[in-house]
Amino acid sequence: MSATNGLTESPAEHANPARWGTFAAAEPSLAQSVKDRFGAFTHHVLATLRKDGSPRTTGLEVRFLRGELWLGMMPDSLKALDLRRDPRFALQANPGPGTAMGGGDVRISGRAVEVGDGAVKAAYVKEVEPPEPFHLFRTELTEVVRTYVEDDTYLVVQVWTPGEPVRTLRRT
Repeated sequence: MSATNGLTESPAEHANPARWGTFAAAEPSLAQSVKDRFGAFTHHVLATLRKDGSPRTTGLEVRFLRGELWLGMMPDSLKALDLRRDPRFALQANPGPGTAMGGGDVRISGRAVEVGDGAVKAAYVKEVEPPEPFHLFRTELTEVVRTYVEDDTYLVVQVWTPGEPVRTLRRT
């Protein structure tokens, strides 16, 4: 492992990132589980990096449209400024009420690329109707993780990184 900006990076952060559609085509079952978890609730938790490299977590709504995972943000919000400076992010699905976590715990890591193309942004506005102005980021995934309990016996962890098949780990 190497250190950059005082942070320890995992090998996944060095992988060639993939768009949501690439992930969904490679691993449709896992992608659907992840999408369902994010679709179960409106608000999720986004982690970005501050100027000094420390983490910042904030609430966020996400959208899956046209084979992409999109992050929309208020103009000049701290999370948008963080991503403009350092595009790395981690996104965790809202676990929901209680402790059941139906569908498991889901996390996505990657890079956020701000959309500058007016036509792409206009198509997003037409479908989502966000308050304007806003920042729009398209995601490039470096890792997707789903953790869940199977048969009340096993903790199952599914890990996907671009170019690799899903690794499944089971623990008792």
